[in-house]
Amino acid sequence: MQFDDLLLRYFGTTDMTAITPPAREAGVERMRVDFGLERDPAKRFVIWVLLAMNGAEPDLDKAFENEAEREAARNLLDLVISARDQ
Repeated sequence: MQFDDLLLRYFGTTDMTAITPPAREAGVERMRVDFGLERDPAKRFVIWVLLAMNGAEPDLDKAFENEAEREAARNLLDLVISARDQ
C-alpha cells in the first residue's frame, strides 16, 4: 500500500492540503468500513495508522487481537500524538 494511493482512495486527492472537512469525514468513514472488513493484518494496521493520523483510530483492544500488534500500534500512536501536539 502506497501512501499516495491511500490518500487518493479515501480522500480523492494526494494533496493533503486540499482535503476539505467533508472529504475528510467521508474518507474516515470509508476507512472505518475497510478496517472492519479487512482480514490481512498488515493492511488492517496500515488503515488503523491512517485513521490514527486523522484522530479516528479504533480502540487498540478492539482493533488488534495480537499483543505484538497492539504494542506496535501503541508505539506509533505515541508518535502520532506527539506530532499532533507540536
